[in-house]
Amino acid sequence: MTTVDPVRTVDPAPPPPMRLRELVFGAACAAAVRAAARLGVADALQDTPASVEDLAEAVRAEPRTLRRLLRALACQGIFEERPDGTFAHTEMSRLLREDDPHSLRYIALWCTEPWTWDVWPKLDEAVRTGGGVFEDVYGREFFPYLNEDAPESAYVFNRAMTTSSRQSAQDVADLLDLAGAASVADIGGGQGHVLASLLERHPALEGTLLDLPGVVGNADPRLREGGSLASRARVIAGDCREDIPVQADVYVLKNILEWDDDSTRRALANVRGAARPGARVVVIENLVDDTPSMRFTTAMDLLLLLNVGGAKHTRESMVERLADAGLVVGEIRPVNAYLHAFECTVPS
Repeated sequence: MTTVDPVRTVDPAPPPPMRLRELVFGAACAAAVRAAARLGVADALQDTPASVEDLAEAVRAEPRTLRRLLRALACQGIFEERPDGTFAHTEMSRLLREDDPHSLRYIALWCTEPWTWDVWPKLDEAVRTGGGVFEDVYGREFFPYLNEDAPESAYVFNRAMTTSSRQSAQDVADLLDLAGAASVADIGGGQGHVLASLLERHPALEGTLLDLPGVVGNADPRLREGGSLASRARVIAGDCREDIPVQADVYVLKNILEWDDDSTRRALANVRGAARPGARVVVIENLVDDTPSMRFTTAMDLLLLLNVGGAKHTRESMVERLADAGLVVGEIRPVNAYLHAFECTVPS
């Protein structure tokens, strides 16, 4: 009687000693995901199972070591190793495909960029001091380093932020009731995917996108000259921590209040200073105390500590900062599994 090996899977509840061993080898798992993304294995694997030899030829890798990589990933539920030795997609491995509508390929690369491996070992130092360590390691602040010294990493960052924004933009548009509003400003809105979704949802609405020059230079084509929304959109280059030269009925700030406390205070003060009495301010953020994505969000919270001295917020800390800025905080609602919206108004 012939026996075959079972499909490799991960034990859903390993005993504590085994689980701790797995956790301290977490870098191996992250590195394996990064390697698969950079090699393009998920893109090479189609809808039918494939042999390692065929995949190795497609991605220009050595079959024996590629099998070792895929076996490690299959133990995490990323790819499936079948009894005949071929590999097939799983729901997670498909997310590493660049053409998947919910692709996390660039987010996986962003979270494992070369600089991350240099700062993670200094987490104890950041915890002791309460501040970031990036400048100590690289001799300059994070964003100047990224944009001037690490163009490949900056490209990955921009693609990751674009992916994240595009995927959540429709959720934001579905959530926000803008009936009665004539104008909306997307502050620090990246390439403007949220703004574009809001303008498409509300044909009478006018909108403004404000972000750094290097960001808005690649704004969503719908917002740029000749785009389908250009007649109702303004694109302004600027730093919301320095000035917000925009008046609107509704201000949207999504995932930008994660810097150091001083930068967060300055951005909120500038919104408060620009807005008319009665204007709405909608702040959309990940929370570390009220979300199904706690493992991811708390990990990102630690990475923010390391690179910019920033933090993800709790519900309480976000409300505190909004109130300190002179905003009246109203309803707090989930946007999706990752985000919450804080509805605020500028007092009369």
